[in-house]
Amino acid sequence: MTSTSRRLLSHSSMACAALLLAAAAGCSLASLTHDAVAIPVPTPSSEEAEVCRALHRELPESVEGQQRRTADPESDLTAVWGDPAIVLRCGVPRPEKMSDPAAQAVEADGVNWMLERQEDGSPRFTTTYREAYVEVTLPAKYAHDVTPLAAFAGPVKKAVPGSL
Repeated sequence: MTSTSRRLLSHSSMACAALLLAAAAGCSLASLTHDAVAIPVPTPSSEEAEVCRALHRELPESVEGQQRRTADPESDLTAVWGDPAIVLRCGVPRPEKMSDPAAQAVEADGVNWMLERQEDGSPRFTTTYREAYVEVTLPAKYAHDVTPLAAFAGPVKKAVPGSL
């Protein structure tokens, strides 16, 4: 009887091989991870984290026609839609600007949001009067359009209790 020795690649070996092939072909790691978007994960208190996990379960699959994508690292405290990305982070620290009586705010379907402009002109909104702060950063194309915030109003009202 003749035996031939064949080596089967394990899943980890195949992943390493795929990475090497991608590097050789000039591909990025992001293309192998379905274009995951790097997002810093907040570090809220355990009570706020529980609220954020409840919010995560309520978030929509699409916002303004943009499909949900993978955040890197994956976390119940972050979510992302579209390209350029609409980014949500829950459990962020209270923004310093909230103490400024001249800070701008908007209301979207019963949820109040404080507006901050980023250096690139993109808007960042943070909920006010809630037990956990929810931050939504929109691409610059939404510099004068708060329409995407409406997609978050229902989930925020349902999962993130108001505070006084």
